Amino acid sequence: MSFIRVLGIGTCLVLSITLNAQENVTGFWQPQAAIDYDVSPTYGHNFSVAYRSFFLEDENFGLTSRQLDLVHFSKLVLKENQSVALGIQYRFRDIFENASNELRLTQQYNFKYRPFTIRYGHRFRSEQRITTNLTTHRFRYRFAIDFPLKGQKLNLGEPYLVGSAEQLLSVAKGESSQYDFRLNGQIGWQLDKEFKLQIGMEYRFEEYTAPQIQHVIFLLTTVQLSL
Repeated sequence: MSFIRVLGIGTCLVLSITLNAQENVTGFWQPQAAIDYDVSPTYGHNFSVAYRSFFLEDENFGLTSRQLDLVHFSKLVLKENQSVALGIQYRFRDIFENASNELRLTQQYNFKYRPFTIRYGHRFRSEQRITTNLTTHRFRYRFAIDFPLKGQKLNLGEPYLVGSAEQLLSVAKGESSQYDFRLNGQIGWQLDKEFKLQIGMEYRFEEYTAPQIQHVIFLLTTVQLSL
């Protein structure tokens, strides 16, 4: 628990320094619920719903709804540590603000391995983000680690740590290419054999090749059920 307290204090310090030092900072709160359903040992589905609201916008604090995401992935296991997946997502924006809804198609390859206690993961994604006036193609690579915070093996009720770094490239006809970078850290608990809870934060550097980088903070809460 001392590690969790240190991480919590560090997160608060990062938030405090960032919010005081940057004017171009946007903050979101994003709770999410997900269900994993295995049809067979090599094929399964993932369904999730995520709600996103501002807690910081234009230097003003306050919760304001932004969007609602409905997501489905179908995953095929190629080997014990490799899989491919296809995803479809619909983002509702027009019910909260004057913005276009979005349909997103995703193709994914995932590779992971655990030489010792720490598990490493490499994820490659291509996406097509389709709105009324524009289709944006996005290419993503994420490196992730996770490990138990107590002992060598994760037991029920014990915490674990998940961390990742992701690079993104977005291209669209008639638009300049956009480069983004994301850092994510979360603490999770295996509360039951089928149930997990994760809380944490993600920091995004959006358009980091532009004259003024956009800083985005996400406060994350995720519940995950495996059937």
